[in-house]
Amino acid sequence: MTTLTRKLALLAGLGLAVGATAYVPPAAAQGYVSVTVGTRPPPPRYERRPPPRSGYVWAPGYWNWAGGRYIWIGGRWYGSRPGYIYRPPVYRPYGHAWRYERERWDRDPQWRGRR
Repeated sequence: MTTLTRKLALLAGLGLAVGATAYVPPAAAQGYVSVTVGTRPPPPRYERRPPPRSGYVWAPGYWNWAGGRYIWIGGRWYGSRPGYIYRPPVYRPYGHAWRYERERWDRDPQWRGRR
């Protein structure tokens, strides 16, 4: 093997190694995160839902648990994700407490590549 061929092979191998470590897969699914809170969340605040926007999904406001108390987070628009369904955050009873499940995008089982 010539010196130039070895250098090119080493450079190609180094490029593949760096590329493999720098690769970040697309966020197709998110991990499950929950928080358990001892007190029931307040009732949702009324928010006027804006008119639909093409290419966006409306995420309604919700009560977030932060710093030992509930804080209202207002509704907002998210860019739609073809093939996914937006699931807003929810509080579910959990024994004598409440479990907060974060918002997430679930794979749409009905999606067939339509746009």
